[in-house]
Amino acid sequence: METKRQQKFSKLIQKEIGEIFQREMKHLSSGTMITVTRVLMSPDLGLAKVYISFLTGNKEQLLDRVQAAKSELRKHLGNRIGKSVRIIPELALFGDDSATYAQHMDKVISSLDIPEDEEDEDDERDAR
Repeated sequence: METKRQQKFSKLIQKEIGEIFQREMKHLSSGTMITVTRVLMSPDLGLAKVYISFLTGNKEQLLDRVQAAKSELRKHLGNRIGKSVRIIPELALFGDDSATYAQHMDKVISSLDIPEDEEDEDDERDAR
């Protein structure tokens, strides 16, 4: 369970990194939208686990490109929040597949063939 301070810091980091991807580091995305889906902070606020998702494109290649530019990302983050925090956290970047998994589950659920319950039909007839 994260403390209020960790949650507040997580939201700040998530917002700022999202803006950095949109403004200062457009060259990484190659036209693909990069979304920061979640940030988890360590108790000492020294490590931020950043989960990112990509709208289109080769996800592994894009994640590798973002990983290679991690120091540049941390530098931009420091320029933005350096005056309001003591320590700029180390960044651990992970790909987030929750959107892909949700699409898969939606497809599985919609393809299920569930017969209607006979009791429900009898109840509907009695109500008329």
